[in-house]
This record gives sequence, C-alpha cells and structure tokens, in this order.
Amino acid sequence: MAIHQLAPVNIGRLKAPLDTPELKDFTNNLDPVNAAADGSDGFVRRLQGDSGDATDLRIHDDEWLWVNMSVRRDIEALKAFMYQGVHRELLARRREFVERLSEAVTALWWVPAGHRPTVAEAEDRLTHLRENGPTPYAFTLRTTFSPVLPR
Repeated sequence: MAIHQLAPVNIGRLKAPLDTPELKDFTNNLDPVNAAADGSDGFVRRLQGDSGDATDLRIHDDEWLWVNMSVRRDIEALKAFMYQGVHRELLARRREFVERLSEAVTALWWVPAGHRPTVAEAEDRLTHLRENGPTPYAFTLRTTFSPVLPR
C-alpha cells in the first residue's frame, strides 16, 4: 500500500457566471469529465462541495476563481487522465471558459495516503509556488519532486 499520494489543484478565473450561455459547454461537460476522472486509473478522490462537484467552492476569497482538486496515485496517473478523452477536449478549450492568469494556476504536492486536502491547503500550496517557484512543498508537472513526508 502506498504511503503517499499526489494532490493536484487547478484554478481558473471564470469568464462568466456558471449558469450563463457562455459557460454552457463547460457546465454541460462537468458530469462526463468527473465520471471519467472517477473511473480513471490511479484516481483516489476529488474535491466536492454540496453540489457533488466543486462548482460551489471558491479559492482565495474570490467569487470568480473556480477550484478543481483531486488526489491521485502518482504523477503518471494524473498525466494519463489529463491528456486523454473528454478532459483533454475541454482542456484544449479552456480559454473559452477561463481567463489566462499571469501567476501559477496549478500546484502539486504529496500527501500521506488517505489524507483529504482542503481548499485552505490548496491556497497555501499555490501561494508558496507563486512566491518560491517549484519546491518539494509545491511543484508543477514540469518540475516534479519525489515524495517526502514528515516523519
């Protein structure tokens, strides 16, 4: 049994409210993307609010910042999911739905197996990455680190 798992967070500044026609393709694809995520190899869990997805959750006290967070077995499992199927299709269209931000919008970190990362943890990891660049505490897909857990 693994002693660590990967926690990726991704945020985006929405271009319009979720219930508007501008985001209809995005919201209509949430259930298929979440179902694909849930069934993908290496999936452990995903952040969910009262709605069953994360659309009712926000990060950095910003009503326009959407947050998506999960736990995966490892980096390879995350990459395999990200770059295939319906997720890949929506990822290619992300600029239709979210603005380009100048700062990091994705952070990864290792968690003890069974840990459920919170939005507050995600905020902390993103802030750390933005201020310090990739480190074992918060890193990117381009610059990864091996798991190092507290003893």
